[in-house]
Amino acid sequence: MPQTPAPIPPRVLTVAGSDSGGGAGVQADLKTMLALGVHGMSVLTAVTAQNSVGVQGAWELPAAAVRAQFRSVVDDIGVQAVKTGMLASAELVETVAELLTDVGAPVVVDPVGVSKHGDALLATSALGAMRTRLLPTATVATPNLDEVAQLTGVRVADESDMRRAADAVLEFGPRWALIKGGHLDGGTADAVDLLTDGTEEHWLRAPRHDNRHTHGTGCTLASAIAAGLGRGLPVPAAVAAAKDYVTGAIAAGFALGAGIGPVDHGWRWRTG
Repeated sequence: MPQTPAPIPPRVLTVAGSDSGGGAGVQADLKTMLALGVHGMSVLTAVTAQNSVGVQGAWELPAAAVRAQFRSVVDDIGVQAVKTGMLASAELVETVAELLTDVGAPVVVDPVGVSKHGDALLATSALGAMRTRLLPTATVATPNLDEVAQLTGVRVADESDMRRAADAVLEFGPRWALIKGGHLDGGTADAVDLLTDGTEEHWLRAPRHDNRHTHGTGCTLASAIAAGLGRGLPVPAAVAAAKDYVTGAIAAGFALGAGIGPVDHGWRWRTG
């Protein structure tokens, strides 16, 4: 009897930098995609020497290499969703924005500016291209509070500022903005995010876990959203599912090396 071909899982592409420590970047993206049942593919934009205590070096790839990787994957295999992360320079931001204009799939833009340890991962000269070229391609933009300030000048001190931050991000053209309040001070028991398209609002709350091993949180969340969109979920449902996944991953984060360890991308397998 002929064998029935295995079903093809949704295909999701990450366009991001490498984290040699395995907690963030392309490595976190692919782990997240596997955990959430989609086929992850990658376009590498930069290589970092990185571990639990920081980034010791970063080398961006030529735009031609980024373009060739993207065309190789998209033209042959196709994609159901794309996630962008570390893009490093204005040239790479503009290159990726151009490639995304006709991709025909949902795009999650994580406007990575600095690492968990405070190391710069986006040149100041690239902020204009991020605002005017890349963010308009986004189905969902996922800035944290530092990235909101970097992109818009809006500084979020409490929950009441998050709407103003979202409005400022939406002015650059993404369909939805997810303002991540995980860094919000004030001693709140919950980690609060705001998802809005300027009309409807979704406040997402989850317990704030007392765990410093949170390396890769932003990459993981954005990739989880892309996985949900690739599986056909509407944006609010994809974001809610991603928030649930990353909350569990933070709770299960573990120590590696001498600094900040990673979230646990496989926490559901280990607790399940």
